[in-house]
Amino acid sequence: MTSEKTILQINASARKSGSVTRELSDVLVTRLLENAPDTKVISRDVSQGLPFLDEDWIGANFTDPNERHAEQRLKLALSDTLVGELKAADTIVIGAPIYNFSVPAALKAWIDLVARAKETFLYTDNGPVGLLNGKKAYVLVASGGTKLGSEIDFAGSYLKHVLGFIGISDVTFVAADQLMIDPAKREAALAKALHLAA
Repeated sequence: MTSEKTILQINASARKSGSVTRELSDVLVTRLLENAPDTKVISRDVSQGLPFLDEDWIGANFTDPNERHAEQRLKLALSDTLVGELKAADTIVIGAPIYNFSVPAALKAWIDLVARAKETFLYTDNGPVGLLNGKKAYVLVASGGTKLGSEIDFAGSYLKHVLGFIGISDVTFVAADQLMIDPAKREAALAKALHLAA
């Protein structure tokens, strides 16, 4: 008897229609579900924005959980929910367009809310250690002119690093990059997404 698997699908594109990253992530998730129909999908659309960290949030986060008062627990409630979704997932699918050479602000806000000491990583005498081991992540990237992996790409390298920082080291990128230069890359990326989930 196998336990139920869970996919966390995160979309960050400001575009609801015509978004290449949304199309890629939907294609990948659909194919993953065809292979494992009992898989649960948690959908998290961050495109409308998430709260930025502020002084009250930081104070609550660094207060011992057993000593947090009601307002502090309320302040961390959304972060706790997002962390819970991430912990529950076996597979994470992130649709990440490149905006001005990096990730959308909404996706960075999500990262700030889930990268929490003692929750998703731990500080040790030998440095930080990620706690979310054994998960698989797919990052589906689209850009107009920025080439993934180039010296002006501050999205791909950042996402790979931060995912590894919280323990997710099995990360596969699918790039529909430089679409303003070569629109055919969209079809190639769709084909790759289908192949990866086959």
